[in-house]
Amino acid sequence: MKNLRSFLLLATLLALLAPPPPRAGAQEIIDGIAAVVNGDVITFSQVRDVVRAREQQIRQTLSGKELVDQVKTLREGALQDLIDRQLILQAFKKQGLQLPDYVVDEHMQTIIRTDFGGDRAAFQRTLAAQGYTMAQFRDIERDKIVIQAMRRKNLGDTPVVSPGKVEDYYAKNRDTYASDAKMQLRLITLGKNSGESPESQKKMAEEIRQKVKAGGDFGKMAELYSEDSSAAIGGDWGWIDPGTLNEDLSKAAFALDAGEISEVLGFGDSYYLLYSEAKKNAAVKPLQEVRDDIEAKLRQELAQASQEKWLQDLRKKAYIKKY
Repeated sequence: MKNLRSFLLLATLLALLAPPPPRAGAQEIIDGIAAVVNGDVITFSQVRDVVRAREQQIRQTLSGKELVDQVKTLREGALQDLIDRQLILQAFKKQGLQLPDYVVDEHMQTIIRTDFGGDRAAFQRTLAAQGYTMAQFRDIERDKIVIQAMRRKNLGDTPVVSPGKVEDYYAKNRDTYASDAKMQLRLITLGKNSGESPESQKKMAEEIRQKVKAGGDFGKMAELYSEDSSAAIGGDWGWIDPGTLNEDLSKAAFALDAGEISEVLGFGDSYYLLYSEAKKNAAVKPLQEVRDDIEAKLRQELAQASQEKWLQDLRKKAYIKKY
């Protein structure tokens, strides 16, 4: 029991020193130990600092059990990220590696030059407004540089993706590279607001169709007769895909060839005429067009797998206790 009390006392003291440091001016929450990583402590307040902005977003859209589950998942992910971060920093120290001060100095100067136009005073005012001292921010950025360097170091050479793997991925995911059929549509709608009988409206639609087939301008006809919101621009709906119109109209529209007008279509209390100005059939991008994208994706997957294996090795060799 005495050893346990001594350990918890030491852990609490370490929590006050553990990165990332609490922001000056903000309410400091010391509410217990979330995890211990080889003697380094991660507190619940550190976890909350990581997820605070995201939690505020989901609390505006979720409630009840769904909110509780989402917050729990978010915090568990943040805690694991903090654990992995600490393992990487510990591995850096264990290997006897050092980060020269000038590297951090140059990094800080780059931030000041790029984000603040070289105005160091403006940079310091921004830090103060966010509750950080220059030293605290410098330590945070130093740790970021170390973690990035260690990740690159343990990634090794750029993963090689064989042509066969690219071809296999393409064959299994062809739908990903398919483009929908598209058409440039003009539309005339009759019947909703005219007060005429359905028979009269259908007859008018038939007359308009015959005029177009005889060489009349569909756009001009739409301006004169259509009750659709696009009438003022000649019934022009621009380029559409099969999901733009309701199922019945879409089926009729995409059955048309370029330059073809539909039959008079009656749906509900309206009659429609569709005109296809141009059409692009559905197509799958050929492998040569997407090969580079697939290779990049597969290389990223291999890199992520390599990183995860490295982290798993660090975890296996470490003492990690979550509370």
